[in-house]
Amino acid sequence: MTRLFNEPAAFADEMIEGFVASHGRWVRRVSGGVARSTRSTPGTVALVIGGGSGHYPAFGGLVGQGLAHGAAMGNLFASPSAQQVYNVAKASDNGGGVLLGYGNYAGDVLHFTQAQEKLRKEGIDCRSIAVTDDISSAPASEMHKRRGIAGDLTVFKVAAAASEAGHSMDDVVQIAERANHRTRSFGVAFTGCTLPGAERPLFTVPEGRMAVGMGIHGEPGIGETDIPTADELAELMVTKLLAEIPQGVEISGARVVPILNGLGSVKYEELFVVYRRVAKLLAEAGLDVVDPQVGELVTSFDMAGTSLTLFWLDSELEELWLAPADAPAFRRGAITSQALAADAAGTDSSELADVELSIPAATAESRAAAVRVLAALGAAKDVVEANADELGRIDAIAGDGDHGIGMERGVRAAVEAAAYAVERGAGAATTLHFAGDAWADKAGGTSGALWGMALRAVGDALGDVNAPDGGAVATGVADAAAAIMNFGKATVGDKTLVDVLVPFRDALEAGVQDGRSLTDAWGTAVVAAQQAAEDTANLLPLMGRARPHAEKSLGTPDAGAVSMALIVKAIHESLLDNTVENTIKETA
Repeated sequence: MTRLFNEPAAFADEMIEGFVASHGRWVRRVSGGVARSTRSTPGTVALVIGGGSGHYPAFGGLVGQGLAHGAAMGNLFASPSAQQVYNVAKASDNGGGVLLGYGNYAGDVLHFTQAQEKLRKEGIDCRSIAVTDDISSAPASEMHKRRGIAGDLTVFKVAAAASEAGHSMDDVVQIAERANHRTRSFGVAFTGCTLPGAERPLFTVPEGRMAVGMGIHGEPGIGETDIPTADELAELMVTKLLAEIPQGVEISGARVVPILNGLGSVKYEELFVVYRRVAKLLAEAGLDVVDPQVGELVTSFDMAGTSLTLFWLDSELEELWLAPADAPAFRRGAITSQALAADAAGTDSSELADVELSIPAATAESRAAAVRVLAALGAAKDVVEANADELGRIDAIAGDGDHGIGMERGVRAAVEAAAYAVERGAGAATTLHFAGDAWADKAGGTSGALWGMALRAVGDALGDVNAPDGGAVATGVADAAAAIMNFGKATVGDKTLVDVLVPFRDALEAGVQDGRSLTDAWGTAVVAAQQAAEDTANLLPLMGRARPHAEKSLGTPDAGAVSMALIVKAIHESLLDNTVENTIKETA
């Protein structure tokens, strides 16, 4: 279990603060993560990697000369927000463009893609590489659906070395894609991991049994078997990986980098015993082993488990893999580096002074509505905080268990931002925009992006001029649903929050069109939302991290659907408690 923490929701931020304090020779704190504290060659491609916290040395430990230029570091097991990725990329840019590298998870794809689009609009050449090395998460025919685990290291290392050597953006991308194509991983676990403050692990494995096909976010394995001997485990992993040779690779005489990765609680000595047999099996298969790595490289908090990665080299990839690197958690060869000048290092510090954000003019009616918006967000905050542990428990059934913490961070940030806006005379739209941006930034993960998008859409519909009526609110909810489904690609039946949002939208629109007050129409829609959330227990997840473990989630509702139903119900209670005339017109 995780024993040392203060406030669970603050764990990731405090961890980054301590990491920077202890590794200032390599990294500096920037808004959203860390960047090199040493000089990079002007005009070269900047590699910015990232993902959720809880995987050290990924991702911050891989920032340094010969490796990444920066790392966007999200909340525990949750992707960094688009704003975090953008901030780290801007701090890391050397003038040669930015390559974003991350594991192939829904939240990471959404947020890194958003950041990429924003950087491109500013004229920065920005590309992406999503690592897909885990053979357990999808069949070979659907490699694009595979998740990224310890193979992140091989892709990031050669891409960074190519950048350091002065390769063009096109060349660096091609090398990263080739490395990804030639990397395969397979993992197992003996126990689950426990997030800070949680009373129980994300999943459990029966005594004497081993979960097979592990990810790095606490996702349950795709199967179980009796715990093997060290030699038997080596044989299982090598057999699985040699059953899928990358296209274009001739196994006879092939040169491979094996990476035996500890997931958090397996001792190095145990790993060495397993690797002893791995090395023999690879030699028997006619493979030439190059620079094997044994240790903790991509972890999952305190999970007891291990994964084996095979990186199939060609001459260029081998040269790049063996190139010098100097990062907190990965060092080889000799590198001479220069610290950034004090003024340059300070420019991107996270110790930024508060920035006065622009508040557009708003009418008295809209300012009054903004007060109601703040009250509604406060009600959402209260219900999320009261149910955060249960939301995490539900999410852990087939996912990674971070939903409660992520929602808590997001809604707290939204309330703080909304209060800032209201205190300065903002209207309803501006208040919702501030709240949405803060939610997306602090929550991270898929849900953070979607809730941020939803609040922005409702804000657009309400505006800062008119007193919002039921029709404007219903339009905003409909626009939010459209934006979420367009961006996240989920539809009704995929076992996501969309399964609640769509029936809620439909019931709200029907009630408003029938001439009912907003409060009454919202109340009826809440009933539909609650039933829809319960009904997700009978669905199989078709999106996100729960997809590979679909059967495990049968009988349990979707965490995102449950949290949405809880929030819309809390907002209804807020509407009932705030009956001030003319704040929101009660008739359409």
